[in-house]
Amino acid sequence: MARISLIEPDKASAEIKEIYDGKLKGKPGSIQKALAHRPAMLGSFLGFYASVGRSLDRKLYEAIYLRTSLINGCHYCTQHHIVGSKRAGITLEQMKALKGGNYSGFSEAEQAGLRYAEKLTRTPNAAADADFADLKKSFSDEQIVDLHMLIGLANLTNRVTGPLALDLEFPEETL
Repeated sequence: MARISLIEPDKASAEIKEIYDGKLKGKPGSIQKALAHRPAMLGSFLGFYASVGRSLDRKLYEAIYLRTSLINGCHYCTQHHIVGSKRAGITLEQMKALKGGNYSGFSEAEQAGLRYAEKLTRTPNAAADADFADLKKSFSDEQIVDLHMLIGLANLTNRVTGPLALDLEFPEETL
């Protein structure tokens, strides 16, 4: 059960109802219902969230988000990105491998992104020139910026949804 109240659609202000009905197509999740306590923040967050990682392949995006969430033990984000990973074509076997930190079922570029995501998640200030040399073999500068923002976004949402004990909006799956 969430540790704060969540703003349900029938209790939302006109400003929040507009966001729920517009950007969220009438289906706000627990994180949006929590952020609705701060309407301007919710609107900004949704725009930011939608912009991050768009220069990256969707499979890589989901693999990084899922791996980061698994490392951080964020149940809410892990569950959401199991669903997203399936849509992006990541197999159950690949997801299980991600859980164990095995990236061998992914392309060389995906492995480089996943290794870097793990490094930044575990030791945020440990990025080195060698890491960037590795990334530049597969990614443009634009994509490297997107990788950083995606890793940061995943870590941010993991640190919001977990401590707030947000409930899933759908049945959970296990890996």
